[in-house]
Amino acid sequence: MTVTAAMVKELREKTGAGMMDCKKALAETNGDMEAAIDWLRAKGIAKADKKSGRTAAEGLIGIASSGTKAVVVEINSETDFVARNDAFQELVRGVASVALGTDGSVAAVSKATYPATGKSVEDTIKDAIATIGENMTLRRSALLEVEDGVVATYVHNAAGDGIGKLGVLVALKSTGDKEALNAIGRQVAMHVAATNPLAVRSSEIDPAVAERERNVFIEQSRASGKPDNIIEKMVDGRMRKFFEEVALLSQAFVMNPDLTVEAAVKEAEKSVGAPIEVAGIARLLLGEGVEKEESDFAAEVAAAAKG
Repeated sequence: MTVTAAMVKELREKTGAGMMDCKKALAETNGDMEAAIDWLRAKGIAKADKKSGRTAAEGLIGIASSGTKAVVVEINSETDFVARNDAFQELVRGVASVALGTDGSVAAVSKATYPATGKSVEDTIKDAIATIGENMTLRRSALLEVEDGVVATYVHNAAGDGIGKLGVLVALKSTGDKEALNAIGRQVAMHVAATNPLAVRSSEIDPAVAERERNVFIEQSRASGKPDNIIEKMVDGRMRKFFEEVALLSQAFVMNPDLTVEAAVKEAEKSVGAPIEVAGIARLLLGEGVEKEESDFAAEVAAAAKG
């Protein structure tokens, strides 16, 4: 497969590695972008947490809650200008409110009736596209619910009530005081916003993700030249550290780094008056995983002048 300049550019933006390293990584992995990232990481050239610096999709995250249930939705727009539009903001709030009465899936939310128009959410968004003059999409949604307890919410970079650039839900099961429960829930939600854990517990981390990390650690450890039995112990140690860092309950609590999140929740049981179980988390960051194509305005003008 031919490695193009565009592929090299994309890999550089995603990893921060040098041009020649990126070119070699793509050549070694037959142009597979994800495999090339892992190749660079195994060589110690790129970090796992390096993300592309390109501007992501615009729009807003919306949250709606009713105590034991909460939902978070992401509606994308083409420009931040539209995201500041009152009509668009009201649409995001409205869709979040409608989503609260569904199972939280994008398909269910899209088909649900939007009360203000009497049409489906999908058709209401289409009408808004025609009115506002810019493409919009309901991209993601997530719902958490508990029988007894609370689903705490947090919106970061809020643009208004219940809308912003990052939304988090934290479901806590407990028979204790709901006000105190919501207080610790909000603190945990703020922690989730800051650290982006992969799961609540290490046992809940996607096995494919864990396996990918293990393979990278194996390649890195082999470079040490040590025997296989020593490499195995090195890899096991690094995997334990990986699980500690990406599982919510074992992370150092941002509000009090002397405690893990698990210990902080346990301590909160005193004020709540009952045991607390962290039942689930949901975190939507606006535009995560979606990148807008960057246009070279000068090149466009030059091309238009020639044309």
